[in-house]
Amino acid sequence: MVQVHDELKYTSDHEWTLEEEEFLVIGITDYAQDALGEIVYVELPSEGDEITKGDPFGAVESTKAVSDLYAPVSGDVVEVNEALLDSPETINEDPYGEGWMIKVRPYDPQEVEDLMDYEEYTEFVEKETEE
Repeated sequence: MVQVHDELKYTSDHEWTLEEEEFLVIGITDYAQDALGEIVYVELPSEGDEITKGDPFGAVESTKAVSDLYAPVSGDVVEVNEALLDSPETINEDPYGEGWMIKVRPYDPQEVEDLMDYEEYTEFVEKETEE
């Protein structure tokens, strides 16, 4: 069973966000890491970079494929989880904890409200796994 946390917001590309004061922590979901398989490389933006909602902000490479990471919101990157560059498998081991990717200062807090909540994302994943 795929883990979905009720305090997070989700995208249809399987990124999650967590509000932490005025920042958003962003990573990929348990479903995404499971579908990708063993993650061997991660490409992330640099601190100070700007990300745009819906556009790629990085990529993860697994033994199966390379997948773009899509920005759930627009904003400035304020912190990057540098530990993932040396240990990308952390994403597989703890996608909602130590496997977080970036922290962003969002431009428009309304964009977070547009993301899926726990129930919407759970239904979305169930539909995807049925196909």
